[in-house]
Amino acid sequence: MTIEEQARARWARLMGAGGAQDRTPGEPVRADLPAPAGVRADAGQAQVTVRWEPVPGAIGYAVHRCATRDGPFEVVDHGGGDVLAVPHGPYADTTDGRGGWYAVAALQTVTAMGPLSEPVGCLGPDSPPAGESTPQVLLTVGATGTPLPRVWQAMVGSEHLSYLLSDGTTGGREIGAELREALRRVHDELGVRSVRAHHILGDDLGVYRETGGAPAYDFSGVDRVYDTVREVGLVPVVEFGFMPRDLARDPSRTVFTYRGGISPPKDWDRWADLIRAFTRHVVDRYGLDEVRDRWAFEVWNEPNLSVFWSGTPAEYWRLYEVTARAVKDVDPGLRVGGPATAAVGWVEDQLAVRAPVDFLSTHVYGTVPLDLRPLAGGRPIRWTEWGVTATHHSAVNDTVFAAAFLLTGMRSAAGRIDALAPWVASDHFEELGRPPRLLHGGFGLLTVGNLAKPKFWALALAQRLGPVQLPVTLTGDGAGSLVQAWASRHDDGGLGILLWNSTLDHGRIGGSPDLARQVRLDLDLPVPHWLRVWRVDAAHGNVTSRWQGEWPNDAQWEALRAADRLDEAQPRRRVAPGADLVLELPDPGIAYVDLRPVGIDL
Repeated sequence: MTIEEQARARWARLMGAGGAQDRTPGEPVRADLPAPAGVRADAGQAQVTVRWEPVPGAIGYAVHRCATRDGPFEVVDHGGGDVLAVPHGPYADTTDGRGGWYAVAALQTVTAMGPLSEPVGCLGPDSPPAGESTPQVLLTVGATGTPLPRVWQAMVGSEHLSYLLSDGTTGGREIGAELREALRRVHDELGVRSVRAHHILGDDLGVYRETGGAPAYDFSGVDRVYDTVREVGLVPVVEFGFMPRDLARDPSRTVFTYRGGISPPKDWDRWADLIRAFTRHVVDRYGLDEVRDRWAFEVWNEPNLSVFWSGTPAEYWRLYEVTARAVKDVDPGLRVGGPATAAVGWVEDQLAVRAPVDFLSTHVYGTVPLDLRPLAGGRPIRWTEWGVTATHHSAVNDTVFAAAFLLTGMRSAAGRIDALAPWVASDHFEELGRPPRLLHGGFGLLTVGNLAKPKFWALALAQRLGPVQLPVTLTGDGAGSLVQAWASRHDDGGLGILLWNSTLDHGRIGGSPDLARQVRLDLDLPVPHWLRVWRVDAAHGNVTSRWQGEWPNDAQWEALRAADRLDEAQPRRRVAPGADLVLELPDPGIAYVDLRPVGIDL
């Protein structure tokens, strides 16, 4: 085998054949793409930054490394699971201190890889020099701006929405009331507009029953759920699933503690009738204009995983076609899409179905969402689940590392993706059982008790950005790979600059002093400005620094709630034109810099 064939075979074993479920091993698929040009690997302190030129038609890139130029090259595994690829460079490799050779391959689909680039050598990460200062990154901001895309506002995930009606408790906290407040908080403080969740057709809401062999519908439970969602300011993304027990071909096939049915329907016509009746009902109740303009309908959840779909791939595509046509029977202007797959699977097959496809949707965890525009045919792209890990109760979910990860994904997605939905809003979540303690590694942006995790504060800082996005140039050790920036201008002429320092490497979840950086802001300030700074790091916006036990008592809850805020990290100060502005950024660490002309009412 050539080096390229070896790399492609390894990728096929890693990602599977694409058409099979659960990413079972498949034959290597060669992409009709060239190797990336201009590959370069630059050693910095405790990291190697790999850069390359974009390949037209690529949805992402797999960065490979080997100890020798002749291979075998392996994909750099930063520990995120799912798809070990990125949508673009630069890529910071912090997983290996031995150095070696790097090569990059372009992906046409998640399973079709092109040839490796010409390998480039790198001696490996530099050791921090004794007695010398932290490496510095220079930031400059351009003057010509464009509207800032707030991609985080489009959607958030949630536990099954019937949980909104629960009067049960977790950790002494009322589930339904707190989940409602969590959704209200992501709407009010983060600007989120819609929520996606599983199991709206679940038997706990009693949507579908058969009596004497005849179907009967009851949408009263759905009405209570959707009325609550709308009361907090959101609209639902209707994920059609799971299968009602009385309609399931095999009612014994279920998922999660709430036993969502994962079987295909026993009667396809009855499934189509249910979808039409459901869609017609929400249109009648909430108005055609609202449902057409603001809602979306998604067909199932992750059917390429057997844990969620016990049928064949062909049966899923039949489900999609039947469902999409049923939605359009109610009104052709309603938006329906899919395939809502895990790990970017089957996306290339979605547009081949004989039914309408108004948007593409898929999921990925542990990496930045790939660039699906070459596959989308101009359609909107919605990543309806995304996060730092797909593992339940993983400690990473509660960390500053996860917060910086969220910003890396949102900044990359802005302007090329229509929705990037963090999974999920609240730790009130019971797929595999209810939370055993307050900080248990839940997926939520908010804990049980609605305390903000670092992930929530990261998005709250992004929400502070002004309406005009400004171009940014970063130079130095780790520029654009470790240290990233998002700059904006406010209506009053002030600047809002969001900075963060982190890597995708899960081996660095706890942070590394060697990866700390200074950022020097080279800003052309024509008049004196007030400088204000907010931070999220080990000492700021980090609920794990305030709680380590099981469940708080009443007094401890009160103290935690009183501390649930993100204060300015330092006193505001006046800076003169030409002032030297330098910020320390730990790893991981986030800083928001607000600069307003003196005389502006703060």
